[in-house]
Amino acid sequence: MDVSRIMREKLIAELRARWGIAESGAQFIEAPYRVCPLGAHIDHQLGTVTAMTISRSLIFAYSPFESPVVRLASLNFSGVVEFSLRAVPGPVAGDWGNYPRGAAHALQQQFGPLNRGLVGLVAGDLAEMGVSSSAALGLACLLALARANNIAPTLETLIRMDQCIENQYLGLRNGILDQSAILLGRKDHLSVIDCRAFALGHPPGRDGLPPGMERVSLPASHPAACILVAFSGLTRALVGSDYNRRVDECAEAARILLAAAGRPDAPARLSEVTEAEYEAFRDRLTGAPARRAAHYFEETQRVRDGLLAWREGDLQRFGARVRESGLSSLRNYECGSAPLADLQELLNTAPGIWGARFSGAGFRGSCVAFGPPEALHSAIPRVRDAYAARHPEAARRAAFLLCETGDGLR
Repeated sequence: MDVSRIMREKLIAELRARWGIAESGAQFIEAPYRVCPLGAHIDHQLGTVTAMTISRSLIFAYSPFESPVVRLASLNFSGVVEFSLRAVPGPVAGDWGNYPRGAAHALQQQFGPLNRGLVGLVAGDLAEMGVSSSAALGLACLLALARANNIAPTLETLIRMDQCIENQYLGLRNGILDQSAILLGRKDHLSVIDCRAFALGHPPGRDGLPPGMERVSLPASHPAACILVAFSGLTRALVGSDYNRRVDECAEAARILLAAAGRPDAPARLSEVTEAEYEAFRDRLTGAPARRAAHYFEETQRVRDGLLAWREGDLQRFGARVRESGLSSLRNYECGSAPLADLQELLNTAPGIWGARFSGAGFRGSCVAFGPPEALHSAIPRVRDAYAARHPEAARRAAFLLCETGDGLR
């Protein structure tokens, strides 16, 4: 049975019960979750990254409102988010309402005052699993508010506005991976995102996609890839994620390398450093900046190798690069936690799995494994039992979800 259809029916009933919205007045946005096989932690340095959307989504049901007021509820989180578009409040730590408020802030920065608000409901069963539920919510809110006000933003503008939510409204210095992946996704395709080309405003990509972006299909003769999202049971970081500090360490490495190369005035990002310059001056780096730069340049090469393997349909080789990416995230980027590292190891040693890595920073959330459906299915009980033996408390909340690749926001 179609899970999305069942959820739509539930949301229609809730809209009617909460706000008296008839089915004919309801509109829907489906924003899928994403996974990042290769290109971990380099989008904020304007590297090239890869992504896929999966066959699980956040669903946003709404009805335009004649006054400039937004009222939202969630089937997954408590409380009602309510604010005026005339005076959008600032962020509140840990509040899911930050994303609709941030969307209103970003949209009005881009297009000016909004006159029509909306009432709506959000449903998404993979929140806090590390598959970008926050970006999915931000994009859904942006698109709903835009539609309510007869605004038709381009894909490029949606990406920039969703980044504005994170960078300006919330103060998180991340890149464009999550929102680009959710917008670009297509079943049985790998999205490739050259973040530097996008930032520099290069000409549009293939098929009218935003600058630096393309979709790459598997060879027609190759069976579809299957994805296992293995939720660790951790919804709170065991230690501080230090996301912005990692960005600072990357910038410090870039400053040292660019100064050694005679270009001290270039932007302090590792994408500004050529591979030849890195090899010539890498011995100038020590400590954390040295490890961050090693991850960046090795991950960049893994993206190239993995993309070539994908184009050729060699998913075993593609999976090997995914496995190496996860190990580098632990050793060189120094993120992750013991439960996620153990879960990653268990998946990578399960027979038939091509490769696995933890999603996001690995302090909470999930691991993502790629392989044939039969191998992933048979790995679940073995991995579940071994993980429970090592981390019994977290394992009580763990979940294992088999997914396919899916289409992007619609």
